Amino acid sequence: SSGGHPHFRALVIDRLKARWSPEQIAGRLLADGVSPVRVCTETIYRFIYGKEDQALELHQHLAEGRRKRRPRGSRKPRDGTFPAACRISQRPDFIGNRSQFGHWEGDLLIFQRDLGNANVTSLVERKSRYTVMIKNHSRHSRPIMDKIIETFSPLPAFARQSFTFDRGTEFAGFRALEEGIGARSWFCDPSAPWQKGAVENTNKRIRRFMPGDTDLSAVSQQQLVALAQHMNALPRKCLGYRTPTEVFMAHLRE
Repeated sequence: SSGGHPHFRALVIDRLKARWSPEQIAGRLLADGVSPVRVCTETIYRFIYGKEDQALELHQHLAEGRRKRRPRGSRKPRDGTFPAACRISQRPDFIGNRSQFGHWEGDLLIFQRDLGNANVTSLVERKSRYTVMIKNHSRHSRPIMDKIIETFSPLPAFARQSFTFDRGTEFAGFRALEEGIGARSWFCDPSAPWQKGAVENTNKRIRRFMPGDTDLSAVSQQQLVALAQHMNALPRKCLGYRTPTEVFMAHLRE
């Protein structure tokens, strides 16, 4: 219990109110050596969600703001969803080194909650940096996958061989891509967004035009297509100052 160390307890509450995470608080107390007791991240979570301190409503200062704590270990994805055979470590080198055309990275761009559930799938072809943007009305996986299938089915098979995603639940329906358009899916390791660096970089570019407080109900799919066309028409240093559209089209013609 934190009862025996009121000064220390006040310190933890202050840090939580300043939006420090339990991990940051515990790490800093350890680094500063000021803690009268040895504190770990788990101790702080127990304090936040403990019976005696519930009235303080400290959970509201956490990033997730959950009223009830999730059982420990519940956030680990079941391997059934993203099997070992689909891990990025199994992905062939010709995808990793960009030597083969037709391999994409995909991600979901989320916007402020109070503006509704609409979101955007951003997809980028690794070799040409060609970007595609698709508007979705929810985060349910199947409709998201169906839109990808619909968007990519006009392309020849060699131009849509695989997709690399993170392990978000919105990509759990990835098997539909294999059935629908014959495309493989690969998944980054947990908490390793840099493993799909091409789409992370593209997202930063998109955010210049569409920050988090954009109201997507006012943005049509046609406008997303126009924004993607604008981005694909900009010369890129990594392409020897050719544009993604030029490189993408050259590959399609080959």
